[in-house]
Amino acid sequence: MITPAQIRAARALLGLSVDQISAKSGVSAFMVLQIEEEKSASPDQAVLLALRSAFEHAGIAFLADGDCPPGGMGVRLAARHDTGEGLRPENLNATNDG
Repeated sequence: MITPAQIRAARALLGLSVDQISAKSGVSAFMVLQIEEEKSASPDQAVLLALRSAFEHAGIAFLADGDCPPGGMGVRLAARHDTGEGLRPENLNATNDG
């Protein structure tokens, strides 16, 4: 499962507030803080799964110990599968820069 450090890192990587990840996961902001600060002795697995699912949906990949030798557990941005051609920066203007 995921660790408090991974939760903190994932939230920081995405630039999400506690309230934002709370809304995305359905886990109370208080519980998110308790888990991140390691004040919740043993968070319910359903809570951790809800957080993990919300982060993965937002583009985070969780790394288990040994997934990327020589590193340990961590998080990274997931590879994007919807990378279309898009517009080159020099072709952006006020009309198409959304």
